[in-house]
Amino acid sequence: MTRLLRIGKIIKIVGKYRLDQLLNKQLLPLGARLLLAPVVLFGSAKGTRGERLRKSLEELGPIFVKFGQLLSTRPDLVPEDISKELSILQDKVPPFSSELFKENIETALGGKVDDLFHSFEKDPLASASVAQVHGAVLKDGQRVVIKAIRPDIEKTIRKDLALLYTLARLVLKYSVDGPRLHPVEVVKDYESVIIEELNLQSEGANASLLRHNFADSPLLHVPEIHWPYSTKDVLVMERIQGIPVTDIAKLKSSGVDFKLLAERGVEIFFTQVFEHNFFHADMHPGNIFVDASDPASPSYIAVDCAIMGSLSSEDQFYMARNLLAIFQRDYRLVAELHIRSGWVPKNTPINEFTGAIRSVCEPIFQRPLSEISLGHMLIDLFATARRFDMEVQPSLVLLQKTLLNIEGLGRQLYPDLDLWQTAQPYLEKWLKDRYSPKSMLKQFQRYVPDWLEHLPEIPPMIFQALKAAQLNSNQATSEGSAVVKTASWRSKYLTIIGSVALAAAAGLALPLWTGSLTHLSTMSGILAGVGLLILALR
Repeated sequence: MTRLLRIGKIIKIVGKYRLDQLLNKQLLPLGARLLLAPVVLFGSAKGTRGERLRKSLEELGPIFVKFGQLLSTRPDLVPEDISKELSILQDKVPPFSSELFKENIETALGGKVDDLFHSFEKDPLASASVAQVHGAVLKDGQRVVIKAIRPDIEKTIRKDLALLYTLARLVLKYSVDGPRLHPVEVVKDYESVIIEELNLQSEGANASLLRHNFADSPLLHVPEIHWPYSTKDVLVMERIQGIPVTDIAKLKSSGVDFKLLAERGVEIFFTQVFEHNFFHADMHPGNIFVDASDPASPSYIAVDCAIMGSLSSEDQFYMARNLLAIFQRDYRLVAELHIRSGWVPKNTPINEFTGAIRSVCEPIFQRPLSEISLGHMLIDLFATARRFDMEVQPSLVLLQKTLLNIEGLGRQLYPDLDLWQTAQPYLEKWLKDRYSPKSMLKQFQRYVPDWLEHLPEIPPMIFQALKAAQLNSNQATSEGSAVVKTASWRSKYLTIIGSVALAAAAGLALPLWTGSLTHLSTMSGILAGVGLLILALR
């Protein structure tokens, strides 16, 4: 019964804001058209489609608001006018009672609030759809904030998710853009995000790692998590003192160096993505504060680490190479990198793809560098690549979203920010360091334990390979075919070289792993290689 009432409310709101105009009515079955007919009579098509969609989500409640927020971060799926309007959505809901909040804490932590904390603030600091936050002081005098999950929120989320799936299937079936928008997959992504937000222990773990990554950095501070007071449903963390990054007037009055602050935001982004490979993927202004205690060297404070992103090693490399190739306007290399990375199929026509990329990027370069949006350029680039069957991965979408947030924030702080001037030297240095001897040795040492684990399997494999090569050689000799002889000896030659390399690597692996390359171990590797070479040539 409750679900039917909820569906009825959705139909009423669809009619009220004439969202039916976003569907192809010719595709709708007769029953659906008859159902919508009476409600659309009292609706209004005033305002843009984005405004009407935003208002409808606000009326449907906080879970739909959060879904709208997710859609606003998917410019690869949602038209720009709708995406921009949905980004206005604020995840603010009326707070629930402090007594119920205290009950939740006591249930999760197994003790009375008065026994656990020196003091507790009854008025909430923030209230959102999934959780609520109150201030408190620990027994040792440390000021903290307590974040707790809303009571029975998971049940509400599950019900609304079921409705979202129903709506997604309707859009897929009856909207012209349905197949392109992948609505069911979008709802599935949203489900994984919002269900993960219900686990505050996961958010705490993310915050702890991000804090560790920037432990000695003057760029970013992440609040400390107090683990003895934290569980799946409750998270207790350091209470930060900072200026909201949107409070430009207060930042100005504090004498903050806006140019440096904007550039540091860009540096934080590239450090997270390429050096740490662990980036805060929800860097909207509400989650960012500024420590202006030293105005000449301001730093950022980041909160709410529920959504984090990371790239594969290959995507890291290809993204860095792509950005540098774009900076250098080498569009053919951009096309080649897309193909090599597997982002587009191997049979993609390189000349046609290069021309498409050039048509997107070249007009942008006619503007002043300070006006060029790297985030929007990536969006346009991936949109072009989708015409060549590129499937954008969720990690790359999170990267786009985060870059857009950082870029927009940087330009708000310092309108003349030249993102490219900050990014290019960083990427060039990262690629250089990635393949430096020190880095290669570090990677080698990292994988040595795995190689040593399989080391006993190598001699039998080498013996079998040599034996097969010998048989091929004998067969070639008996048949007297010059071509077969050549192929056989080439196979044997490659096998020998591979054997020597494997043996030498085996001899060097253990001492490199332990960090002490001794004369004896070096000689053992060489002798093993020579011995196998003699065996192969017999």
